[in-house]
Amino acid sequence: MPDTPPALVLLIALAFGYLLGSVPFGLILTRFAGTKDLRSIGSGNIGATNVLRTGRKDLAAATLLLDALKGTAAVLVARHFAGESAAMAAAVGAFLGHIAPVWLRFKGGKGVATFLGVTIGLFWPAAIAFAVVWLGAAYFTRYSSLSALMASVATVVAAMALGNNNLAVLLALLAILLWLKHHENIRRLLEGTEGKIGAKG
Repeated sequence: MPDTPPALVLLIALAFGYLLGSVPFGLILTRFAGTKDLRSIGSGNIGATNVLRTGRKDLAAATLLLDALKGTAAVLVARHFAGESAAMAAAVGAFLGHIAPVWLRFKGGKGVATFLGVTIGLFWPAAIAFAVVWLGAAYFTRYSSLSALMASVATVVAAMALGNNNLAVLLALLAILLWLKHHENIRRLLEGTEGKIGAKG
């Protein structure tokens, strides 16, 4: 799109990312599998952690993968056609699409897998930092929410440490939104009532 004004390119990339990110894979997969409505069990979230509460580990894994891949795909497609700024706009759009999809009256997931997915597309070393911290925290604490919160901060630190300051700012903004989406989890963590990985109900 060489003749398209930059602002319009960014807007298109943002909209493209939003539409791709708003696909609720967890809800779609569980409906096709004939499980209970995902929004009526556990946390009511449409992400992989709540899918796991249905007892279907295969669906949880598929949800995690697809929610991440839609973020990565949005970034890579936007970068291919319009460059790095468009890729960053698409990343924002994909994350917003997941946490506030228009199809579900803007009640979406908490954005963890999609956050990881856009980070993979934007700067894979930061995504490795996310994965290492998440896995370590999950192993020692068994709290998915706490692991995600710690991992989101790790991506920002990694981007800054590796000299990618523009990305660090973007990831920091997304991490703030991710933390806000986890406000109830944070409250339960402080109260000691947060459910652990693998727990049902």
